[in-house]
Amino acid sequence: MSLSPSKVAPEAGPQSAAQKPEREREPQPQPQARQKAEAQPPPDSGRPSEGEARPRARPLPASKPESERPLQSSQGRGPKLHWASGQRTQSLEASHSQSGSARGLSGLRISRSRSRSRSGNQRSERPRCHTDCLETPLSRAFGRLGWVVGSHPWIFLLAPIALTAILGTGLIYLPKDKEENLEEQYTPIGSPAKAERRFVQGHFTANDSYHFSISRKSTEVNFACILAVSNTTSVLEQEILEEISKLDAVIQDLYVTKENGTQTRYDQVCAKNEDFCVPSNPLLAVWQRNKNLELGNVTFPIFNPTGQPIYLAGTIGGTVLGKRMGKNQLLLRAKAMRLLYFLKTGDGEVNELSKMWLIHFLNQFSNIEKNLALKKIQVVYFTSLSRQLEFQATSMTVIPLFHLAYLLIILFAIISCYG
Repeated sequence: MSLSPSKVAPEAGPQSAAQKPEREREPQPQPQARQKAEAQPPPDSGRPSEGEARPRARPLPASKPESERPLQSSQGRGPKLHWASGQRTQSLEASHSQSGSARGLSGLRISRSRSRSRSGNQRSERPRCHTDCLETPLSRAFGRLGWVVGSHPWIFLLAPIALTAILGTGLIYLPKDKEENLEEQYTPIGSPAKAERRFVQGHFTANDSYHFSISRKSTEVNFACILAVSNTTSVLEQEILEEISKLDAVIQDLYVTKENGTQTRYDQVCAKNEDFCVPSNPLLAVWQRNKNLELGNVTFPIFNPTGQPIYLAGTIGGTVLGKRMGKNQLLLRAKAMRLLYFLKTGDGEVNELSKMWLIHFLNQFSNIEKNLALKKIQVVYFTSLSRQLEFQATSMTVIPLFHLAYLLIILFAIISCYG
């Protein structure tokens, strides 16, 4: 049995024609809402017939302001769908309006958070205090210098060498014969110590030519010192004092010849006490005047053989003392004896002659020791010039090594830069 199109069209045509535009215009429901609508069975009593009047859609409740609306996530419960087209359309529009308001609120909050983050970034990007006011210009200056050196390498390699060679010729004009004085060269000019020493010298004068006193000297004096050590238990023996006396006599007979042929003897440069040279050792001088001296009766530290006491503490070493005799003690043994030869110390020619004699002493002492063939004593010596002469000798031996060291350092720097 076939149906004619005229019978079917009036039944479905007006309804489909009226509903088609609404279905095209209405938005697609959300997936969750669609699933719920499909799962709910359509009530038979709820669908009106053609003749019946459709029920009016319930008015939507007044929308709350955006600040009071609760946010619904996409996973929340969607709006209910009704099979009635009017109710379905209005409910969908209401759900879309609510979702749109929620999206607007979330977008507003996102925009606020972005504005806050931008304001925080602007705060963090505030201008900092720059402290490279010296580093930046130096970096630029050295960069330009490096560019110039790299552009003209041979000029900067050969020019310093030529300039050093030209300026180095001035070294030949340095005074070579000038005496080196450690105090003048290595102490500041006008120092308080020098001023205080001049004050002491003004109140404690000393005359090396007539009344020499080492305790009144405020400066280092010219001297030669010999330390004689006995090979036996004590120097207080006749044989040992004989060898020491021979050595003392040879030292005092030394003389130095100047370029003009004149001779300078020891008695011309020695420090004197009442027209006599100060004895090198007071005990040795007493024994030389009286070789029958009882060496077993010598007292320490003060010995008074002839009514004139002499002080032995600075001239006798390695002592062994016995019983007490008043303020002193009996000297049983002494291992060493020191001989001091004081020379005139001053300004001008006298000081130069004293230093010439000291240099001659240093040059001749080894020969004197060999010629005397000392068997009972061992001797060592030094002078007031020994430290200065050793300093000069060390500097002369080290200077060539300095030249070699500088050359090696320069070559190493050049090779490192080219590498």
